[in-house]
Amino acid sequence: MSSSSSSSSLPSSQPPPPTTTATTSTTIQIPVGILGATGTVGQRFITLLQNHPYFVVRTLGASPRSAGKPYAEAAARSWKQSVPIPAHVASLVVQECDPAAFVGCRVIFSGLDSDVAGTVEARFVAHDFAVLSNAKNHRMSPLVPLIVPVVNADHFQQIVDVQRSSSAAGNPLLASLAPHLVGTPEASIAASESSLKNGFLITNANCSTTGLVVPLKALQDAFGPISRCVVTTLQAVSGAGYPGVPTLDIIDNVVPYISGEEEKMEVEAAKILGSFDRATNAFVDAPGMKVSATCNRVFVLDGHTECVSLEFARRPAPSVGAVIAALEAYRCDAQALGCPSAPQRAIVVTKAVDRPQPRLDRETERGYAVTVGRVRPCNVFDVKFTLLSHNTVLGAAGSAILNAEVAVAKGLIK
Repeated sequence: MSSSSSSSSLPSSQPPPPTTTATTSTTIQIPVGILGATGTVGQRFITLLQNHPYFVVRTLGASPRSAGKPYAEAAARSWKQSVPIPAHVASLVVQECDPAAFVGCRVIFSGLDSDVAGTVEARFVAHDFAVLSNAKNHRMSPLVPLIVPVVNADHFQQIVDVQRSSSAAGNPLLASLAPHLVGTPEASIAASESSLKNGFLITNANCSTTGLVVPLKALQDAFGPISRCVVTTLQAVSGAGYPGVPTLDIIDNVVPYISGEEEKMEVEAAKILGSFDRATNAFVDAPGMKVSATCNRVFVLDGHTECVSLEFARRPAPSVGAVIAALEAYRCDAQALGCPSAPQRAIVVTKAVDRPQPRLDRETERGYAVTVGRVRPCNVFDVKFTLLSHNTVLGAAGSAILNAEVAVAKGLIK
């Protein structure tokens, strides 16, 4: 198997790899690559990784039309972040999304579109890279965890051990990825290799699902199973990528349909809030929980707002005061592990009657927290509230980065 730690010569367009030594308990230098680097999520990876204490951007991958150009040139028209392209990234020559171009990287962050992500990500896993994906393609695979780092980071260790395991039939993860590798040079690797040493495949959730499951996790931990949840989203235009929704479709308008979004929310939440069964090496959905989602695109740049009503399985249901206390008290594994991007508060409860609002609250805890407000009784279910999350930080690139930090803290990335 070719490995991400191979001593093969590196592309001359790339900088030499950084020395991988820990100068303090929280300062290390792990070389990473970004796939889909010119897109909206790829750009957010770049801004969030600037001056990161663990990770340094070494290689950028994008489409063939961008390959061979310095990143500043390749992203000249598409760069839509509020800060300039970091100088050390601007000069990197963009590569095609081929594992051979990423030799020397130990972690791959994928912001690829779903039409290409399935095969490309599988090829990188076959070459023993640790891949953290923002795409939907592998989220519901039985062997791939769907992790929101401030919710279910406990799924990490168990499933990565399984992904790296060996048996007489070969490596289970590579076997499951084999359909994505048909016709690629990596098909023979998937058929012949018995284990992975450094590689794994982790996905983070859909952006709207991410915001929803954070308060649901806090309430499930405090009060037991949630039986029913109805959610209506007001989703920012950045969630559609670039160039995104046409101007004449979104200005002075609300679009009450986002393809595939409602289905993602309804199935992903149950997997995230479920458990991993060691006996069967499979994820078990949260028992009895039903989610009904209605998703709308609105004329907001960043920040997804969601109006939630839910019902608890246990009777009597908790009071509004108890719900607020549970949300405020919630802590997650990423905080306990001391991950550098982890928010001090994963959930911020606002008592203001007209909050949360995207413009005022999306940057709370640098975009890694969910703001919850308007917690009140529900006449149909038990309780209802409004939440806001940053769809390209916690809802996309930030989740993948925080997932990688959790993996470092758990010794899964070295």
